[in-house]
This record gives sequence, structure tokens and C-alpha cells, in this order.
Amino acid sequence: MSSPKIRRPIRSYVTREGRLTAGQARALEELWPRYGIARLPGQWFDFRALFGRNAPVICEVGFGDGSTLRQMALERPEWNFLGIEVHRPGVGNLLLRLERDGITNVRIVREDAVVVLEQAVPVDSLHRFHLFFPDPWPKKRHHKRRILSPGFAELVASRLLPGEGVFHFATDWEDYAAQALAILEDCAALGNIHASGGYAGRPDWRPETRFERRGRRLGHNVRDILMRRT
Repeated sequence: MSSPKIRRPIRSYVTREGRLTAGQARALEELWPRYGIARLPGQWFDFRALFGRNAPVICEVGFGDGSTLRQMALERPEWNFLGIEVHRPGVGNLLLRLERDGITNVRIVREDAVVVLEQAVPVDSLHRFHLFFPDPWPKKRHHKRRILSPGFAELVASRLLPGEGVFHFATDWEDYAAQALAILEDCAALGNIHASGGYAGRPDWRPETRFERRGRRLGHNVRDILMRRT
């Protein structure tokens, strides 16, 4: 499969962030060398070298405060987890949790996910790709900022293992869920895992996120979509 390129003049995120706590600042300085990946231009990730072993690689984009990624890594020590997040407080928070719990199967990249996927994640290399509760950009005029687009779906599909890799999307915004389902089902390289198509229930292995709990309090229905690379 070819490696599609996405050229988006408008990013799906903004770089404004709250103040770092003293603990987060310490984590970014002291723990980053242990868990962080300094990506070099033109160099593709060697996951065996990065994790020190061969194991399925699960990539999560936009992990927020890291609670979901931390829990999955703790419960699935046989898997390797690659987290991509641009906001320093969230990265610092996850670093602190990894240190506290002695978790060793996580590596972190702090960069634009599209750039990382295009330029560093090898084709046919990911066991799973997680996009949980991305910024919904609810105003119609901002929908163009949503990270999930036809080009992004094709890019992710090209990085999944053929016949095995899974793209897992979740949101509590109904219109975003409908848009995502249409985009993912229209991607020729992906097939819906749900027997009857459409949305799937939350798998037991996906932890409930704080965004999900907030959405439920607001009366939002949570939608999960699971697509397999064909």
C-alpha cells in the first residue's frame, strides 16, 4: 500500500496549555530520556530497538493526561505502547504515572501525529491504532480542524498490519461519530469489525476516560468504531 501524504495548513490542535506543576516539570526533565523518543528527520522507528523486544505495537494519538494509556499498558504488559501527544502537562503527568507504577512498555513522542505517522512510523507495523475522544471542534466552521479525515484514515490504515491491525475510534459527539463512521467505512483498506456494521459497544479492555464520563454527565452517547485493515 502506498503511503498517503496529508498536507494540512490547519492543525487539529492548538498549543495553548496550562502551567506545568513542579512534578510535571521534573518528569519532563528527568524521565523524558527514559520514555521519550527524540525523532530524527528521515529516520524510521525501529520498534524492536525502542522497546528492547519484539511485541505488538499499539499507538494512541492525543492521550491527554495519559490515564487511559497508563491503564492499558499496566494491564497489557505483553504489548508495547506508543503515545503521541503535543501538550507538555499531559506528557509530564503520564511520565509521573509510568515512574510511579514501574511501567516499562510505553514510549512517548511529543510532536504532530500526522508528521510522526507520515515520516517515522513504518508501513504495516501497528497492531492497533487508538484515537479516543479527539477534540470534536463542535462549531461547524471549525469542523475542518478535526483530525479524522479521509486522508488521515488512509494514512493510519497504511501503518496497520494487513489482515490484523485495528483502528479504534471513540467519541461522545454524535455528529463526529457519524462523520467518522462514514469516513472509515469509505476507506477501502478498512473493514468494520462489528458484525452488523455501524457502531460497536465499548470493549472491556478500553478504560473509561474522563472525557467519556463528562460526556455522559452531559447526556452524550458514547460511540466506538472498530475497523480492521483488510
